[in-house]
Amino acid sequence: MDVLSAIVAALRTGRPRSARVAWSAPWHQQFAPVPGAVGVQVLLQGPCWLIAANAKPMPLAVGDVLFSHGGHGYALADSPASPPIGPACGPEDIKTLDQYINHVVDYGSEAAGPVTVTLCGAYELDSSRTHPLLNALPPLAHLPVHLGRHAELRTAVDLLGSELESPRLGVDAIVPALLDVVLLYVLRAWFDEQPTQATGWIAALHDPATVAALHAMHRDPARPWTVAALAARSGLSRAAFARRFTALIGQPPMSYLTWWRMSTAAGLLQESDAPLHAIAAKVGYTSEFAFANAFKREFGTAPGRYRTRQS
Repeated sequence: MDVLSAIVAALRTGRPRSARVAWSAPWHQQFAPVPGAVGVQVLLQGPCWLIAANAKPMPLAVGDVLFSHGGHGYALADSPASPPIGPACGPEDIKTLDQYINHVVDYGSEAAGPVTVTLCGAYELDSSRTHPLLNALPPLAHLPVHLGRHAELRTAVDLLGSELESPRLGVDAIVPALLDVVLLYVLRAWFDEQPTQATGWIAALHDPATVAALHAMHRDPARPWTVAALAARSGLSRAAFARRFTALIGQPPMSYLTWWRMSTAAGLLQESDAPLHAIAAKVGYTSEFAFANAFKREFGTAPGRYRTRQS
């Protein structure tokens, strides 16, 4: 598994949710911050303004994508002058999106004004194992997709919108898969647009040596990696690799490897009935006792108790 795919797998828990929403002007919908989720909004049709704290209202163009997590919330409206039409959408609204996964939801005025159509997707996060990459992302990011930019993302959005508007056989499998694709394309597009002089995780994902080591850890966490072996994958000396990795990722290679192993183990404990010795082996521990100690240091509880608590 490449590093970005592995990170998305670690970020998300449960089933992603989506809806195709039609708004009749005048409308103004507030979206509350949702620390336990990642949200994506795509403008498919009509007038729309982004209204965010400490920023001037900004008009969006058809195809534009918004990516959000936590932050201070934001609002969308047909016009900055339109008053809010109801309470802010929050965590409970994300949970109820399942009932709309194959439907268009109509909101707004009865005055039959201009119609705006948005496509929204929500991904719940496991707060106990949130990847540090998320800290490198802004709480609210705007990706202009019009004028030929990010063609792959545009195609994925078109496919998702079509499935939600006219569901057919297989839609329950296709929509979650497309939501994963949209999220990956959004993250890829955002990282591609970052300046080359960026630091931290942004710089790490643009650095071939660091990415090579991350790929190796993510693809085979069970392998008995050493700093020397990871340095060989990166094409650097042991000392140079350790310095570069620590400077960009914020922790030494073996510390990150342990965190990734424990995060992977936590996901396996939640999502499978595999015995502890099998999970220990999958994340590089030949001793179940050693694995349990490492897991408890990371999560503050034994693996068995963690599994019971998460079920």
